[in-house]
Amino acid sequence: MAIASDHATSVCSHCERAIPSSNIDLHYAHCSRNLERCKVCGDMIPKKYAEEHFLSTHAPVACSLCSETMEREILAVHKGENCPQRIVTCEYCEFPLPVIDLFEHQEVCGNRTEYCHQCNRYIRLRERNDHESRCNGVPDNTAESSRDARVAERDQGAQRRPPQDVSRRRLLFTIAITGIAVLLGSLFFQRKTENNQVH
Repeated sequence: MAIASDHATSVCSHCERAIPSSNIDLHYAHCSRNLERCKVCGDMIPKKYAEEHFLSTHAPVACSLCSETMEREILAVHKGENCPQRIVTCEYCEFPLPVIDLFEHQEVCGNRTEYCHQCNRYIRLRERNDHESRCNGVPDNTAESSRDARVAERDQGAQRRPPQDVSRRRLLFTIAITGIAVLLGSLFFQRKTENNQVH
């Protein structure tokens, strides 16, 4: 005995969804009157919110950091993960700078050295973590240069500042120098503008 199916469906020609055949006429009348397909993403949007949907999701906006134009909905991801001008910090000196400059900065910064008081050697910052895990505190006298020996003698009586304190002082020094440079630049620009107005 064949069982009649109560679940026969038809596809709405407006929204392209499968709708029970018994409701298709009523659904189509409501659907075509109240919904429209977004020309960008293809989602069905209530007609009264179509412009708001476009402006909040697809309207082109410029990134305030790099000026690249993109859809509004991807701006937050761009600024947080992809923008070449987003600010990151150097893993060696903790200085904040745009990610586009990070590689070049860390190439130089990571080659700076710090003195290891356990083995009396200078260690590159990029090798510091690996060195700290392997350093057994035994001075490497075979590879020690005369410079290393002089520094070791000089530092025996003096207390070394902790590395974090050095990084903090370097950062403050860099900020101070940058501030002075900006101040001098603005004074120079102001004087140049005044001289141009006089002539």
